[in-house]
Amino acid sequence: MKYKIRMILTKIIQYIRFKIYRFKGYDIDITTEMERNLTLDKLSPKGIHIGKNTIIASQTTILCHKLSKNKETFPYIVSDVFIGNNCLIGKGSIILPGLTIGDNVVVGAGSVVTKDVPNNVIVAGNPAKIIKENFSWSEGVYV
Repeated sequence: MKYKIRMILTKIIQYIRFKIYRFKGYDIDITTEMERNLTLDKLSPKGIHIGKNTIIASQTTILCHKLSKNKETFPYIVSDVFIGNNCLIGKGSIILPGLTIGDNVVVGAGSVVTKDVPNNVIVAGNPAKIIKENFSWSEGVYV
């Protein structure tokens, strides 16, 4: 019985978190699960796009702006970040601006993603490198 109540409360909290992020302008699918203590770029929330069935672990940072070298223009440039469907972003990962992370991707905990990531891979490290290609969720994940 306690487990059922806990699961119901978890779903309610996830829904509220989703609504808050959507209200702030982030483009996040309702099926995305986000843990607490995320740092999502507040300068341009419309620059973060997250696909379906993606899990983002706590303490993850997603940036979507970078400083401009041209001091005559505004001091930063918005550079959208796209995270695909069915992804798992590990705890404490950092995703830099202007990147696309494909579908069915696992980003290992503590990774710093500095380049685009193709579909169906596992990446880890600083900077994040592909450690497994042609990844399938049926194999299981131990990152």
